[in-house]
Amino acid sequence: MVAFQGAGRAAWSSRDVGTLTRIGFLGNPVAFRCVKVIAEAAAAVPVVAQDADRRFDVHPVIDLLAAPNPGQGGAALMEAFYGNLLISGDGYLEAAGIVESGGPRELYALRSDRMKVVPGPDGWPVAYEYSAGGRKHVFDMRAERVPVLHVKAFHPQDDHYGLTPLAAAAAAIDVHNSAATWSKALLDNAARPSGAIVYRGVDGQGALGSDQYARLVEELETHHQGARNAGRPMLLEGGLDWKPMGFSPSDMEFHRTKEAAARDVALAFGVPPMLLGLPGDNTYANYSEAHRAFYRLTVLPLVAKTLAALSGWLPGFYGAGFQLKVDEDNVPALAEEREALWRRISDAGFLSEGEKRQLLGLPKVQGE
Repeated sequence: MVAFQGAGRAAWSSRDVGTLTRIGFLGNPVAFRCVKVIAEAAAAVPVVAQDADRRFDVHPVIDLLAAPNPGQGGAALMEAFYGNLLISGDGYLEAAGIVESGGPRELYALRSDRMKVVPGPDGWPVAYEYSAGGRKHVFDMRAERVPVLHVKAFHPQDDHYGLTPLAAAAAAIDVHNSAATWSKALLDNAARPSGAIVYRGVDGQGALGSDQYARLVEELETHHQGARNAGRPMLLEGGLDWKPMGFSPSDMEFHRTKEAAARDVALAFGVPPMLLGLPGDNTYANYSEAHRAFYRLTVLPLVAKTLAALSGWLPGFYGAGFQLKVDEDNVPALAEEREALWRRISDAGFLSEGEKRQLLGLPKVQGE
């Protein structure tokens, strides 16, 4: 009765972050590529520092983001930060040391799987506990200069941790990984569905002896299974007959199921399947349109959210207000859109120079 009840049930992987990282980012090519393409694109987005009156050509925070620590450049740091944010739903930056200008000497991206939120009596975080090398370091969030920035993805059922896209795509990842395992097993069995060896014994006897059966199994495993033995002829004797089996309709649909699962994974991350080379996707007319939509709908919102968090965190070290914003004029994917916007605003004679600059996201000219 127990076996009957459990038969046919799907076996899903665990939904904890460690398992999702292993089967998703480390074990699934589609999810891995989604995380890489988003993190690398977001880390390469140009950033400017400005206040209400001017855009800074030289500023300590610009130098800090360009060379955050001795072991990483700015792009490598932000790629690690965005990667952790995408994989776990949480991204952490640590400000280490203080220089004469008042700002942090170095920035580090901390691993989200090692970080633990310590809530206070009211439920809000009062500290973060980071475990590394068998030791635990506690960051006090009640200090005058907050040492850690925590950026998290929206999670409707958790107050302290974010929701990773891997959780939403977990079912599709399981299907895609199972399809890959099925394809590998098919390849190991001579890259075709198994056939049947029919035994027709004398006098109507239809069963092999135990020694005959063991010898037959050993012969098949040794000389007729695996990719290197594909197409090798089989010599049958003693009333044995080979009946090959073709692909069933369900086998033919299995490949389409894998492609559909890959598109679902890309959908959860917000990456147009066309950019990943997945077949069967005609959502966008061309690659350029898909690339532009990828930046507008996925990369830029992620970067804008992070820069808003940085703009609320870093000025506390410098004692002066400023904002970090995306320099959209220098994002290659948006060049065509920005050119059209500049042309349209420049031709609007009823707008003042200050209004034009505001619409373009530029600070006001001093003296206006």
